[in-house]
Amino acid sequence: MGIVFKTVHRTEDILLVVLLSSMIMLASLQIVLRNFFDFGLVWADPLLRVMVLWLGLIGATVASRGNKHIKIDLLSHYFHSTSNLLIQAVVSMFTAGVCLIIAWYGAHWIRLEYIDKMAGFAGIPAWVLEIIIPLSFALIGIRYCLISLCIGRHFYRRSKIHRGLRK
Repeated sequence: MGIVFKTVHRTEDILLVVLLSSMIMLASLQIVLRNFFDFGLVWADPLLRVMVLWLGLIGATVASRGNKHIKIDLLSHYFHSTSNLLIQAVVSMFTAGVCLIIAWYGAHWIRLEYIDKMAGFAGIPAWVLEIIIPLSFALIGIRYCLISLCIGRHFYRRSKIHRGLRK
């Protein structure tokens, strides 16, 4: 299972580097072409918008890799560390549920785009450009399920130790 995680992590990292590098080069080329040669690539701006979407969502999957997403950490200051683990497990499971719901409806949307043969730009089908939405949210949802289970297991072990000490 570890090789699967490493492969996914490596793929995310490579995609981020390639996307960001490509975006910088393409945007720079567009600026040079427009400012010095009075023309630009017609397909560059829509492609850059799609690349921003992909970059943002792949970046979100990378952030979910180590539970590094933006979170409001108000409750942890008011609860014991063991109780805080339970709260973190519940919040992670809620996050997973929301992400998996978005992935489900995103996949439905992609299916409709595919059936309706919606066009993106430059002859690329829209579903190809948008498929990152259900894929990234599914990956984030799965990761947060695993995070929740790990935190829950840690909570169980810690609460078991505390119960053993109280007896």
